[in-house]
Amino acid sequence: MGQHPKGDFDLSRAIWQRAEGDTSDSAVEVAFVDDLIGMRNSAEPDGPVLVFTQAEWDAFVAGAQDGEFDLD
Repeated sequence: MGQHPKGDFDLSRAIWQRAEGDTSDSAVEVAFVDDLIGMRNSAEPDGPVLVFTQAEWDAFVAGAQDGEFDLD
């Protein structure tokens, strides 16, 4: 099996973080490993991890800050 186009996200080195003060059972958590960013649901720590490149993450954060994902 070949390497993933984004590289290998090393789960063993991931230090998962969530928004400050978020104590919910099902929070979004992120981890920064080398030049990749992982995102997971804290309710399923062994579940799937979405992996982003730095450019993809920057575009996501910029869109969130700009209100691109607001539901109103």
